[in-house]
Amino acid sequence: MDRQRFEGLVYLAGFIACVPAANWLIGNVGTVCIPKGPCLIPVAPFGITAPSGVLMIGLALVLRDLVQRRLGKAWTLGAIGVGAALSGLVAPPALVIASTAAFLLSELADFAVYTPLQKRGLIRAVLLSSLVGLCVDSVVFLYLAFGSLDYLAGQIIGKAWMVLLSIPVIRLLRDRDQRLGIVAA
Repeated sequence: MDRQRFEGLVYLAGFIACVPAANWLIGNVGTVCIPKGPCLIPVAPFGITAPSGVLMIGLALVLRDLVQRRLGKAWTLGAIGVGAALSGLVAPPALVIASTAAFLLSELADFAVYTPLQKRGLIRAVLLSSLVGLCVDSVVFLYLAFGSLDYLAGQIIGKAWMVLLSIPVIRLLRDRDQRLGIVAA
């Protein structure tokens, strides 16, 4: 197995692992855990909080881009389908539809933005596609789960933190790929 395929499979495993990790975090990790609700973490000053699972969803958006970079579009679309199904399986019963729809729609939005932009630069493609994906995920999930967008700012900020924290790693990957002559799938 070549290096590119191996890395792609590692990114794929990480992408899929983000789904149960997000669901576990929401119910178990936070500075405040609301009875029969999510555990919240601070994501910005002035009391802006978000369910802790947002961290994994932000990471999933970046990993999806890396799966596509290493394995191609077909693998990526398959991974989105598996992730959406897994999201429905591991989500609390009251959140199955919201979780599945948000995951599927946000990852497809990320795919739609990343695909044409990747030729113009990896970092730009990851940032812009993730921004679109995290906004779609936040709006769809909150609306379907709670009929409200009360936590929208926290959701977007929490996911954006993970995307921003990934940029130095994306830059290192891009520079290494250029040095080794590795071309995106």
